[in-house]
Amino acid sequence: MTELTAPIFTDAEEARKHLEAQVWPNGPVCPHCGNVDQARITSLKGKSHRPGLYQCSECTKQFTVTVGTVFERSKVPLNKWLLATYLLNSSKKGFSAHQLHRTLGVTYKTAWFMFHRIREAMRPADPAPMGGGGGIVEVDETFIGRVEGVPKQRAGWAHKNVVLTLVERGGSARSFHVESTNIGQIVPVIKANIARESALMTDEAHQYRQIGKEFAGHDTVIHGRDEYVRYEGDRVITTNTVEGFYSIFKRGMKGVYQHCGERHLHRYLAEFDHRYSYRIKLGHDDQARTDKALAGIKGKRLMYRRDYEEASF
Repeated sequence: MTELTAPIFTDAEEARKHLEAQVWPNGPVCPHCGNVDQARITSLKGKSHRPGLYQCSECTKQFTVTVGTVFERSKVPLNKWLLATYLLNSSKKGFSAHQLHRTLGVTYKTAWFMFHRIREAMRPADPAPMGGGGGIVEVDETFIGRVEGVPKQRAGWAHKNVVLTLVERGGSARSFHVESTNIGQIVPVIKANIARESALMTDEAHQYRQIGKEFAGHDTVIHGRDEYVRYEGDRVITTNTVEGFYSIFKRGMKGVYQHCGERHLHRYLAEFDHRYSYRIKLGHDDQARTDKALAGIKGKRLMYRRDYEEASF
């Protein structure tokens, strides 16, 4: 575990060097033209240049490690960015923006927007299909919050947001905010994210019956009969893994964040997916998980426009 008094969290220059190592493991890359030739990238030094400023001889433009990332044009020092990233990655059920604003000494809105930028960095850019090589992928849905403009109902989930999650046993999680649980919403996500040689495990919901035939195997547990685990030889048929993921997700959303606007749900899902996919059991401690998030800041931007200013906090 990294101490919160480590230089990368207290010194902006050390934070910059650490961030460069995560974003540019093979040396600086020009974000303007994509040049990777180190011989044509110059580190600008001297009194007239700030530390970490580079110039590309290919396109003649100057840049720093934050250009073209979610940290671009931020006035928050990099050491505070790294500390915020670490706190969000090392807290199993999340870390509230109110707590971050008190910890870093920034305004609440700044802390709130910092966390949304970090969550955006946690979203995988181009993930490979899950379950390759005959792995087992559990699929399930859950409901949370309320759809904007839809009044609360006494029974049912029609007023709630639908979350679809795929969890590979012994591997990663991938969650999606979908409009409903019908086949038209569920099936395309499964086809696009799970390798065909995988074994699918779901509950008895009808939307999985046909799509299950396209995979190497498809087993179901019948929750309607209070069946949650079934053993067939060495095979364990259950969706308890994805249910366990939902347990952590809901504890965090209700206990830490308490409220999430519908338009931001996909980023909270990315946060919980990231922490689960890079958990201790898979060999990632808090700092390694943080560094994975820092490596994901490239090519992503979020702008603090009026829709954020008017967001329900």
